[in-house]
Amino acid sequence: MISEEHFYAIALRECSQIGDIYFHKLVTTFGSAREAWERGKKEYKKLDGLGLKTVSDIGNKDHLKFAEKEMEFCEKNSVQIRLRHLRETPTILNECPDAPAIIYQKGNFDDALKKISIVGTRNMTSYGRQFIEDFFAETQLSRYISVSGLAIGVDKEVHEQSIRTLKPTLAVLAHGFEFLYPAKNRKLSEKILEEGGALLTEFTSSRKPDRENFIQRNRIVAGISPSTVVVETGFGGGSISTASFANDYNRDVYALPGKITDPYSQGCNQLIFHHKATAISTIKDLISNLGFHTPREKIEELFPHSESTIQLTDNQNQIYQFIRANPKISLDDLAQEISLSSHKILPIILELELLGKVKSFSGRQFIAI
Repeated sequence: MISEEHFYAIALRECSQIGDIYFHKLVTTFGSAREAWERGKKEYKKLDGLGLKTVSDIGNKDHLKFAEKEMEFCEKNSVQIRLRHLRETPTILNECPDAPAIIYQKGNFDDALKKISIVGTRNMTSYGRQFIEDFFAETQLSRYISVSGLAIGVDKEVHEQSIRTLKPTLAVLAHGFEFLYPAKNRKLSEKILEEGGALLTEFTSSRKPDRENFIQRNRIVAGISPSTVVVETGFGGGSISTASFANDYNRDVYALPGKITDPYSQGCNQLIFHHKATAISTIKDLISNLGFHTPREKIEELFPHSESTIQLTDNQNQIYQFIRANPKISLDDLAQEISLSSHKILPIILELELLGKVKSFSGRQFIAI
């Protein structure tokens, strides 16, 4: 719910010299954004390290007008305003000293679920794509939220694989909600919201996707998760900054090694060489390090019998038999034929995959094996 405190927080954060760290110091000292707005300029000597220049813009009525306009935009466009000092922003992100004072959010997610950030180059190769596909396939029965940046390449693949395997996913944007960059990912952003994920940004609605915003965005991607996985990146790629932030925040960083001659593995190889990331040797080891169950462990939990004695449930058998009779049937066609929604079918298909009964292909097509 948007309140007066949100209004003054937006105005205070808009002040020219007040960044996230100074904002946090102000609201901690004065108890609220409103009190900081009304008293910060007069009583700045109460704050160590803040001079008159830092607080000189506090009280500027133009910022109040800006905050009013921003709140109107958020209410009109179903954007939630979340404040760090009210503990409304993601818990683990709040541990970072430079965590955003304000997060603008579309959609919802369960903050109690473990999160994993997966990032990489816009110029993803088949090697990176296969790794991401295999990772999501191997963690189908684990509960977590994926985090990435909605860029093309690795980010896009992470969000799409999350949706395919029914994992909520968070897209952290480098601009305000008046824009969607890149525009070609607009449908994907809508799908993320439809499938129970969320879009997050620290930028007010009118902020454009300027170059410097992307580095700033990357600290949220790193800070919001206990672990960051770098799939592919070249020397100096944006994902290097994400890994650097993750290291600064004492987060775990993993990197997918590659051939020294592959340009989009060189950044990962350098992270590993300089002990800034742990090399990913196998997906099984990565899953173990992340604290996820392997598929086999999960199967044994769900089906504590030998494979030969597993009996399919009625729903499993119905779907299995239909796929067996109609090889390469699509999810949409299957849902129409058996009069069951795709959201109910997909978890059953995942169980059949793990039991070795069904195999999925791109385009959400299936065959019995």
